Amino acid sequence: MTTETPKADPTAPAVEEPTKRSWLGPTISVAALLAVAVFFGVNTRKGPGSPRIANPDVEGAPRPVEVLFGWSTSTWVVILETFTVITMAVIITLWVVHWRRNPHNPTLLMALVTSLIVWQDPLMNWSPFAVYNPELAHLPEDWPLVSVSPTVEPFVVLGYVMFYLGPYFPAIWILRKLQARRPVDSFVWRHPLISLAAIIFPIGVIVDAALEITLVRTGMYIYSQVPPWASVFTGEPHQFPLIWEVVAVTFVMIPAGVLLYRDDTGKSVAEKLAQRARIFASRPRLGTFVVMFVIINVAYFCYGGLFAIVKATKISTSVACPWPYPEVKIYDPQGFYEENGQVGPYSVGIMSTWMSGQPDGRPDVQLGAKSDRCAPENANG
Repeated sequence: MTTETPKADPTAPAVEEPTKRSWLGPTISVAALLAVAVFFGVNTRKGPGSPRIANPDVEGAPRPVEVLFGWSTSTWVVILETFTVITMAVIITLWVVHWRRNPHNPTLLMALVTSLIVWQDPLMNWSPFAVYNPELAHLPEDWPLVSVSPTVEPFVVLGYVMFYLGPYFPAIWILRKLQARRPVDSFVWRHPLISLAAIIFPIGVIVDAALEITLVRTGMYIYSQVPPWASVFTGEPHQFPLIWEVVAVTFVMIPAGVLLYRDDTGKSVAEKLAQRARIFASRPRLGTFVVMFVIINVAYFCYGGLFAIVKATKISTSVACPWPYPEVKIYDPQGFYEENGQVGPYSVGIMSTWMSGQPDGRPDVQLGAKSDRCAPENANG
């Protein structure tokens, strides 16, 4: 008696082995998030805690400037911080859910990258004279890198992902609509990356102008010095370097969107660059992440570099008066506040020498040499 092993029918559909989802990755991610939350919770500060910036002559947090809707800055701080916590919780939840469904989605990697660029934020506060309200929850002022900020480095910047990545979504929707209505030899098909960048630019400009002008009016932060030209509300506490800022932020928004564009192969620009450069060829997702991280960080550095040049050339001569945060020293590394009648004490920050285009440090100036616009008797909010 002979037995014959039955042959498999080649026409029969193959039965796929059920894939087992590993919980190791999500578990590590959740543990990391909890560790970060505990770290921030333990090190959270409110108000000026360093003699380097604290004004010893002022108790509490008086506010000489009326902010949006006539509400107190403390109220706005609660609103903004609550909004940040809620939105970040929603974003993290959505990120984890979508990662479980499609871990190969490059948009998830870009969301992570545009969140991680906050490590540069102290530098990006220093270069454009962005002075944050000390009432905001922040890291200790004397920590390395954190101490570069003119006053404090708040936690609300953790929401940058919404700001820098947000314009991509309406832009790619508009581009796809345009491509659907145009022949394949049209500009939007032949030059999709240029087209996407051209769409992101006006969206980014509008988003930034609307968001920042509003936030400055709430007292969350100010631009203590701006160039008198191409800026709005110059000389007021809510002055804003309009053209400078709205153009510079697109240095990050545009590459963030362009790197996510997928062609007919289904691969994003970032994935193709990683493949071409053979970065972590055996781990394509890691390679894509590295490409995104490097390019976006360089782009963010270019944003700060533009304002660093503006700072070094000392063309930001318009100062925000009156100084809205009396509990901290007036940030006046170039002496323009003092020249306009603002009495001290002053702080200059930790990068006020050659980094600011003045190797000998803050110049010796005379109180009110240019005007008495910021003098206590003339300042009113």
